[in-house]
Amino acid sequence: MPIGKPTTTILRIATILLLFLNLTTVTPKSTIEPCSTTDSCTSLLGYTLYTDLKVSELASLFQIDPINLLSANSIDISQPDVVSHILPSQLFLKIPITCSCVDGIRKSVTTHYKTRPSDTLSNIADAVYGGLVSADQIKEANEISDPTVLDVGVNLVVPLPCVCFNGTDNGVPAVYLSYVVKPVDTLAGIAARYRTTVTDLMGVNALGNADVEDGDILAVPLSACASNFPRYASDYALSVPNGGYAVTADHCVQCSCTPGSRLYCQPASLSVSCSSMQCKSTNLMLGNATVQQSSAGCNVTSCGYGGFINGTIITTLSSSLQPRCPGPQQVPPLIAPPTMVTPDMGLAPAPSPFQIGGAPIGGLPGSVVPSSTGSSIAFPPSANGPSGSISAACTLVNPISGFSLAVVLVVFLGLVVPFL
Repeated sequence: MPIGKPTTTILRIATILLLFLNLTTVTPKSTIEPCSTTDSCTSLLGYTLYTDLKVSELASLFQIDPINLLSANSIDISQPDVVSHILPSQLFLKIPITCSCVDGIRKSVTTHYKTRPSDTLSNIADAVYGGLVSADQIKEANEISDPTVLDVGVNLVVPLPCVCFNGTDNGVPAVYLSYVVKPVDTLAGIAARYRTTVTDLMGVNALGNADVEDGDILAVPLSACASNFPRYASDYALSVPNGGYAVTADHCVQCSCTPGSRLYCQPASLSVSCSSMQCKSTNLMLGNATVQQSSAGCNVTSCGYGGFINGTIITTLSSSLQPRCPGPQQVPPLIAPPTMVTPDMGLAPAPSPFQIGGAPIGGLPGSVVPSSTGSSIAFPPSANGPSGSISAACTLVNPISGFSLAVVLVVFLGLVVPFL
């Protein structure tokens, strides 16, 4: 029997609803920072291992220095054969990357992936890189015309999300972490975990409300200590997030962010050949200080780090009069390379304290500073990998959920089918 005009109209409406449902199920979004300069910065990726990997394998996956990877997570680099240590699946780590200005927006394009048998763009995006990139973004970055045909051994550029925002947050030094939202997350929980506020996260990510969806990529500001090295230093603009470390000067110097937002640098624990780290005309080595109590206060003389210039470690001698003599430097404790994942919800972004048992929960950790009895590594709960992200700026209003549209479509079809 031929289809009449009313039936045709109904089918067209149903088709439109189905298309709309398909489009709005892809809800993840990320923050885009427009740029017009060649300046770059160091940023971080929040990444969950999809399988057991050696430190060297994980570093190779992102084309970064394995020592920098370990230092960013306060893992002791002096451990024997630490680069060959096997990190457990589902471990959450911060991955330091270089954030550049490419085609007018901030992104990292230094990561390349060599395709393997059975790889698909979706698998690479969602499983291997944990939803930090989408299949469409990989397709566009590599000008792939037919994503169903993926040859083995092809080197793909993997564009990764990052922002610089001039290395500050509300005028305070900051390093930004690109964090993929998990189903359990709330904006309040993420803010509590990283010692910031919901208001700040909403402002940084241009959110119209505090709702976040599974797979969204948030730019999370981490308070940091910034250097003042001269522009011609190879580690110019070095900035270290609170609770972490950065190794510089060819692995010779290790810097951390201490209380009071002071950058503190000392010789690294690696056995490498390094230039002199002694301050001239003194017996003080890099990171050392002398104190002398006087009637006027405490005279403090310290040997600091001034950058890595033409292969030379620059040391600077400074003297100051302080009200009281300082104690030992409070640096973040180093931890041994993790061998297992502890499912401790207190170490990962989680629902708002007011959403757990109907009452606030005190003592939510707020920074990456490890304790003497626990690990500094955050362990998100096991979950299915997010679906990826859309290469667009954050929307101000979250789209209608796919579930709601499905309900509407079922009701609609239930009403019109009897008339077909």
